[in-house]
Amino acid sequence: MKKGKLIVFSAPSGSGKTTIVKYLLEQDELNLEFSISATSRDQRGEEVEGKDYYFLSAKEFKSKIKEDEFLEWEEVYRDNFYGTLKTEVERIWKKGKHVIFDIDVSGGLRIKGKFPDETLAVFVKPPSIDELKIRLKKRKTESSDKINMRIAKASAELATAPLFDVVIENDVLDKALQEAHTRVDEFVNPKKKET
Repeated sequence: MKKGKLIVFSAPSGSGKTTIVKYLLEQDELNLEFSISATSRDQRGEEVEGKDYYFLSAKEFKSKIKEDEFLEWEEVYRDNFYGTLKTEVERIWKKGKHVIFDIDVSGGLRIKGKFPDETLAVFVKPPSIDELKIRLKKRKTESSDKINMRIAKASAELATAPLFDVVIENDVLDKALQEAHTRVDEFVNPKKKET
């Protein structure tokens, strides 16, 4: 099996990383496929097994941790796990594609640590903490307490930005999309860069 590349996008919540990842997935020349995470949390609303997440019980998740079946994983709250199954990366590589992740900061850095040469780790940075707060409030999906928790977490996450290969500031979305496209294209198609 030919190994593809791993493209990790990490950012504080509300920075726009999901929007950027969705855009990149639509660019056929990049040959990307989205890595579906596993989680032990309950399925929500319209979520589909094997499309949005692989839903596992906490017991199944812990068993897979013991069997070393995860590339990276994290216990976000007690018995609430998220992670990337090794089989997911193998599934995408078998198709001859590169894997793109929309993943939290610590998970992104773990993947970079395990596959330093195959991974491009991109940190998407909001223009400011104030702007981040405005974006999170505009979503109207979370309480003020939850937003304040995300803002507190964002400050810690922003401190990790220098550990990533690339930092993209998402102030003007079109500009951020273009920069993300250029960086990923140069990484997955290095011959293009030389010509």
